[in-house]
Amino acid sequence: MSLFWIVIRQLAYFEEAMATSKKVITREDWEKRLNDVKIRKEDMNRLVMNFLVTEGYVEAAEKFKMESGTDPDIDLATITDRMAVKKAVQAGNVEDAIEKVNDLNPEILDTNPQLFFHLQQQRLIELIRNGKVEEALEFAQEELAPRGEENQAFLEELEKTVALLAFEDVSNCPVGALLDVSQRLKTASEVNAAILTSQSHEKDPKLPSLLKMLIWAQNQLDEKAVYPRITNLSTASLEDPAV
Repeated sequence: MSLFWIVIRQLAYFEEAMATSKKVITREDWEKRLNDVKIRKEDMNRLVMNFLVTEGYVEAAEKFKMESGTDPDIDLATITDRMAVKKAVQAGNVEDAIEKVNDLNPEILDTNPQLFFHLQQQRLIELIRNGKVEEALEFAQEELAPRGEENQAFLEELEKTVALLAFEDVSNCPVGALLDVSQRLKTASEVNAAILTSQSHEKDPKLPSLLKMLIWAQNQLDEKAVYPRITNLSTASLEDPAV
């Protein structure tokens, strides 16, 4: 049973339940109404393809295109290039990532000063991580400080990053999280979104939004009705209502 169908039906039940006291919806009635909803297979295939393309699963997208005949509405070769940029940032190879972005589309960084600053900030973090103190200070002064003078938010981020140099033990540093892998992932995600936007593609896959809608619908409906609820999002199995 499609997750999309369940989201739609739960929203419909929510509207119906709003006008009455808390009601009990049996599993039989719930499944009957869900089965009455007809969603085209082509729409579901596009939802799957959207996820594969946005998340960068190029091989899976190619196989799914062959098996389902679904047009990915984007050149699949560009996915490989985008993932190469993302992997470079995740590996700490920021200079290589910047070069790859410019090869894809120079306007991405030219028109997005915040993204370019964050990439340069990540370069500074990598220099600090590798113990290149003098090089880090020189880079901060020449490349980042001028941008900080023009933007207060950039200046604050720069100050936090440079503060890493004041601590021999970064575990005691209040901004030590900048050296965590999560910071690389954050920067990589920002670059990925910018590339997708430059290609006129959604920067976020639609499927997670549907899951959020499902959770919201269930939370709202919980106040008005007892019904077969999804507790395991990975299987989308229904749990019988507790009457």
